[in-house]
Amino acid sequence: MHLAMISEHASPLASLGGEDSGGQNVYVAELARRLGEMGHQVDVFTRRDSEMLPAVVPFAEGVRVVNLPAGPARSVSKDELFPFMYEFRDAFYRFAREEAAAYDLVHANFWMSGWVACEAKRDLGLPFAQTFHALGEIKRREQGDADTSPLERRAVEGRILDEVDLVLATCPAEVEELITLYGADPSRLTVVPCGVDQQTFRPVDRSAAREMLGLSDRPTVVYVGRLVARKGVDTLVEAFALLPRHLDARLVIVGGEPGGSPEAARLAALADTLGVSERVSFAGSRPQEDLRHYYGAADVAVSVPHYEPFGMTPLEAMACATPVVGARVGGIKTSVADGETGYLVPPKGPEALAERVLRLLSDPALRLRLGRAARCRIEECYTWEHVAALAAAAFSEVAVSHAYRTA
Repeated sequence: MHLAMISEHASPLASLGGEDSGGQNVYVAELARRLGEMGHQVDVFTRRDSEMLPAVVPFAEGVRVVNLPAGPARSVSKDELFPFMYEFRDAFYRFAREEAAAYDLVHANFWMSGWVACEAKRDLGLPFAQTFHALGEIKRREQGDADTSPLERRAVEGRILDEVDLVLATCPAEVEELITLYGADPSRLTVVPCGVDQQTFRPVDRSAAREMLGLSDRPTVVYVGRLVARKGVDTLVEAFALLPRHLDARLVIVGGEPGGSPEAARLAALADTLGVSERVSFAGSRPQEDLRHYYGAADVAVSVPHYEPFGMTPLEAMACATPVVGARVGGIKTSVADGETGYLVPPKGPEALAERVLRLLSDPALRLRLGRAARCRIEECYTWEHVAALAAAAFSEVAVSHAYRTA
């Protein structure tokens, strides 16, 4: 198949850890890469956010990244991008015409890309599949007045669900939300989870990892992810402060830049107020290849967002055979098998979180058993090869059905 993958704000070329770069970037990059390895041709369309970026960048076997002009060639918050989507759409059309690209399918990622896909279906006759990555109704419910999404988002999401050929939901919880909150047609929904690179994220020797990172040998809790309020890192800091001091545990927060954002400053101030600042460290943003050493150095990895469409970092930790304590939300409540590969706790619940973390820190045999089971779960359910095979089968069904209808 010849696929056009649209990801307007999340480029596979971007460095991770910024406010608008994270799981979607990884998803697009890894899915495109694996589809290319399967023999498909994939063009990933994203917004040009730097004057230094070439128009077309070879990315992997059979995969190109196409940087389209849409608004200023600089970083722009994704919540401010929708007015530039008309320019993005026109640039996509122009590229397709100039390249004489006969795409079999458009795969849109996020709601703004979905708007472009709706337009392309109307104007170019291209069928499309949609991965939302996050839903506006959920964000509005969780953030209230703090939600900065454009006013058009809800209407566009409704249009996507009216016109889409197939939605790739990342977990069963998303299927339920699409049906109950949007009235989506269940026959056009399927579950294709996110995955993890089990070569990049693999078990490493704990002592060696700690030595490499300059960490002393003491109980270690690790958080990896963006430093934004909805990720619940404040809940983790509060839970960490509830742990018995005689444990002499350490919390390492990986993501963002130390003191480089209001959220990082808020978390540092919270740790100071709770009297644990000397045992909480901010490692800043780290490249993907370094993260396995942080997971490997950890006795426990924690991910307790207020809400999470899927959640990539629990998979990364599990692939490194590190047990996870995760919030019972979104995709995490499916990926983390409670009591088997880690534990699930309510979001915004520091007491329950502290109890589960303490249980794991106090029982090396339990940590080992859950960690081994976590790695096995990744190998069975969450490799990118498995995810790409599911996605390719879904895309093929849509493309064949469209070709039959239009023959």
